[in-house]
Formats: sequence, C-alpha cells, structure tokens
Amino acid sequence: MWHMSDQPARWSQATVYPDMWADPDNDPRNNNGTSPDGELATLEDFLTGYRLTLRMKCEGLDAEQLARRSVPPSTMSLLGLLRHLAEAERDWRNWISDGDPLPKLYGVRDADFDGAVADQALVDAAYADLEREQAATDAALAEHPDMGERLGKDRTAVRELMVHRVEEYARHCGHADLLRECVDGRVGQ
Repeated sequence: MWHMSDQPARWSQATVYPDMWADPDNDPRNNNGTSPDGELATLEDFLTGYRLTLRMKCEGLDAEQLARRSVPPSTMSLLGLLRHLAEAERDWRNWISDGDPLPKLYGVRDADFDGAVADQALVDAAYADLEREQAATDAALAEHPDMGERLGKDRTAVRELMVHRVEEYARHCGHADLLRECVDGRVGQ
C-alpha cells in the first residue's frame, strides 16, 4: 500500500505533519481556534487566509519559476496569478464607484498573464501592485461596513463583492497549488 511518506521529495519540510505546507504551530493563517464574530469579520478572515496562502505558494521561487507556464496552451503562471489578482482588486473598486473606471494595470485583456515573464523587476512590481491594490480595495470597502449596502452604478451589494473576493482568491489558490507542484513538487494545505 502506498503512503505519503513513500515519496518524501514531493512533500514539505513540515516537522509535525510532513504532508502539509507548514507546521500548524507555525502557520501564519492559524487563528488559534478562535473564529471571528459576524458575517463581515468571517469573510475578511477567509480573504486574509487565502491571500496568505497565495503568497506562501509563491515563496522561495525565482523569477523564472514564478513565470513558468502550467500546461500549454495555458498562459497561467504563479506570476500571472499575482498580476491577475492585482487587476481584480482594482476592478472591484470599479464595482463600488460611481465615477469613471480605473484603467487596467497591465493594459489589454489577458495582459496580466501574457506579460508575466521571467524578469525580477516584473516580479517585484507584481508584488507591489498586489499589495497596493489590496490595501486600496480594503480601504474603500472599510467605508461601507453594512453588508446589504448597494454601491456603484450596478448597485452591487457589499456582501456580493466580499463573497466574490473570497471565491476569486480561493479558486486561484487551487490553481496555485497545481502550479507550485509543477515547479518543484511541493504540495500542501
């Protein structure tokens, strides 16, 4: 019978649970078993966890590894995911704005993935873009704590936007799992 430990090169260096990405005691996503109170706090907690997961999946990789494509003809890469989520954060601010839409960060459609090439300056810019756009969207939504409030030209509920943000990060963390495994075999929670 096959066991996870039969292929140790595929698993992490976690000491407690070798099939996990990080030891539970050292996992920055753990909240010591305390769950948040309320709907908004719960959604924000899940969003924070998925954001950390994405960063963890990209840790320790160089520009070439981050830009490595998954399976042709797909243009998906970890670097592309960082850029895509920066673009998504910016677009979510457009959902809640009554003004003119913010311009795309990377230009034309799919440029977030198409332009994700192995260049350390692009990697650094992607991380900076993502951090900046996350902070800006978080700040914009902090002004609207009522989950039922409807915002923007399309009258999108804050709840809908928050759920969509969690869904988008969760979906792409699944992609990041597979992309990282293709790069160096590392898998985990």
